[in-house]
Amino acid sequence: MKIIIAGAGEVGFHLAKLLSYESQEITLIDPVRDSLTFAEGHLDIKVLVGDSTSIKTLNDANISNADLFIGVTSLQATNLTACFLAKQLGAKKTIARISNTEYNKTKHNINFSDLGVDELISPADLASDEIELVINQSVFNDTFEFEDGALTTLGLNLSESAVLIGKSVIDSASFFPETHFFPIAIKRNEETIIPRGNTIFEIGDHVVFMTTKGGDIELCKLSATDITKVNNVMIMGGGSIGRTVAKKLSTKLNVKLIEKIRSRAEDIAERLPDTLVIYGDGRNVELLDEENLESMDAFISVTGNSETNIMSCLVAKSKGIKKTIALVDNMDYYNLSQSIGIDTLINKKLLAANSIVKYIKKAEVVAISQLRNMNAELLEFVIHEKSHVCDKYIRDLNFPREAIISGVIREGEGLVVLGDFKIIKDDRVVVCCKLDMVNEVEKFFY
Repeated sequence: MKIIIAGAGEVGFHLAKLLSYESQEITLIDPVRDSLTFAEGHLDIKVLVGDSTSIKTLNDANISNADLFIGVTSLQATNLTACFLAKQLGAKKTIARISNTEYNKTKHNINFSDLGVDELISPADLASDEIELVINQSVFNDTFEFEDGALTTLGLNLSESAVLIGKSVIDSASFFPETHFFPIAIKRNEETIIPRGNTIFEIGDHVVFMTTKGGDIELCKLSATDITKVNNVMIMGGGSIGRTVAKKLSTKLNVKLIEKIRSRAEDIAERLPDTLVIYGDGRNVELLDEENLESMDAFISVTGNSETNIMSCLVAKSKGIKKTIALVDNMDYYNLSQSIGIDTLINKKLLAANSIVKYIKKAEVVAISQLRNMNAELLEFVIHEKSHVCDKYIRDLNFPREAIISGVIREGEGLVVLGDFKIIKDDRVVVCCKLDMVNEVEKFFY
């Protein structure tokens, strides 16, 4: 598959890195030569210095033979214009990264494909959806929903008081007559483990489970964790993500939002009457104390500065806040959440890149998510009549050892499945596998 990526920033680089693992033919375009140097030296891709809105540059990239053109520069107008030109010049499919979330809300009224843009990706929308999910599952981390919650991943750190300690996967399933959870990945020290029936849980394991409805309650019992309902939330930062999260959460929770720009704070207060908007600098610890930070159940920092977000969450953690979420732009920070004590780090660029990757899979993939701090990712495949796994029992598939079928969605219902389960047409099968096994796993679903 020939793929052209416009923009060698963190989204473009991460996307090129993921796609190069897939043995795709990648060309990365950027007007700044220095932005391409690292990618050229570390990835098996072609690079091209030039303006992606230039017809000459696109032709130099052989756009007429491109299967996919992806515009992920930092400028929305550049991405939309480049996609329009790419489509006119012969690209089969185009995807544009956008910053204006209104476009996603109105795409049913405006046919962007008529303008040459087949798909819109909004990092801000993806980040706000992720934050809402994390708040809804406040006890857990590594949350990701498939088909509106038919299946949900939930991550837990196992303490010495967890009932699971010393038990095998098979033993843990016997605690409940109908089990609604299944372990799909374990982070033990620096190693990622795809568990099997005889895998033993150990103290300190970070375990990601696939769950159906009710699985969260069962996991809390087994891990000696109390389900803490979130009622009071403080959000720091009134940018597009902060506003969107506040709008979503204020319909069901008590939300305070701190914004240091007066005009923006006034605008948000007018638009979100159910949100208490505070004009001030959230980096001021005295202000946080005055606004009763210690009474909050969750603290979300989504300013435009990663360091500010991290430090603010650490202050909140020191005040006893149980759930902290920080938005970080620097990819190097993303894997640090557990080591520095913040519950969840959100990287909108990584979310955008993962969202785009599903469009280039040979099998039909409708969802994809990389597990944080782990050498593993989740993929949701749609089963067709000619798929190799169709009408076969899981035990007969000879599935790779470093991969596991984590759950199946059939007619909208999420199912935890074992070896005696038969996969049929139109099932949606969720697989967890190590990154170097993705191509091998895909072959089962062609």
